[in-house]
Amino acid sequence: MQHKSLSPVWRKVWTYALLGAIAVAMLIPLVWLISTSLKSPAEDIFQFPPQFLPSQPTLQNFATVWKTHPFGRYLVNSVIVSVLTVVLNLLFCSLAAYPLARLDFKGKDAIFTAIVATIMIPFQIVMIPLYILAVQLGLRNTYLGLIFPAIASAFGIFLLRQAFQGVPKELEEAARIDGCTELGIWWYVMLPSIRPALVTLAIFVFIGSWSDFLWPLIILDRPEYYTLPLGVATLAGTFSLDWRLIAAGSVISIAPILLFFVLMQRYVVPTEASSGVKG
Repeated sequence: MQHKSLSPVWRKVWTYALLGAIAVAMLIPLVWLISTSLKSPAEDIFQFPPQFLPSQPTLQNFATVWKTHPFGRYLVNSVIVSVLTVVLNLLFCSLAAYPLARLDFKGKDAIFTAIVATIMIPFQIVMIPLYILAVQLGLRNTYLGLIFPAIASAFGIFLLRQAFQGVPKELEEAARIDGCTELGIWWYVMLPSIRPALVTLAIFVFIGSWSDFLWPLIILDRPEYYTLPLGVATLAGTFSLDWRLIAAGSVISIAPILLFFVLMQRYVVPTEASSGVKG
């Protein structure tokens, strides 16, 4: 009897131990990156076993990177592109997902199936047609050109459609009785009800846009429009693979992502849309 009562406790212990080990394994590269960025030239960054705590910590690597490269400009470019991408993605994906979830029209299921099927198409396949179209539209070396491929996504439409379907119909019907239009229902009833899904999509889109390297590399050839991933890539050639400076640039690049996630994760909570309906 006592053994059975302890079994759930030990199950939790093993579960948390496994999750803790996975978390540590995932954090080791990040810790090593930060440690390398803080090490002085006198320290051996490739020693084994690795020394995670710098013996002579310094911020000179960050100062050198910031002075020799326009990382401030790269940071501003990344912020502009990522924020606009998130806003436009949420706007267009929610506008596309709402009728697919709440309205009845002919061919709705076929359209949704076709949209979801595009998730299986790798970006490399559509990369060249997108580039040709962007050049023909005069979007090369522009912020709009950087945002162009990501203003909507099949994953975003799928995620928000599923979220819209979970909103009680009573809220929608009450809004119609009050004289609200379809656009008003979308804005005043549906979007507030799926806030967790919107925040989740915003996090995914922001991280994807911030860390995107391939498309900016293709669409840009003017350094004043470079984003942080391209800026970090330039460090490899300039400093002949000085890993301390590359690590410092990488830390500058990933810090805003961590900050954005910390600020937004508290909004990822279960929706309380159903609380507006008492059965």
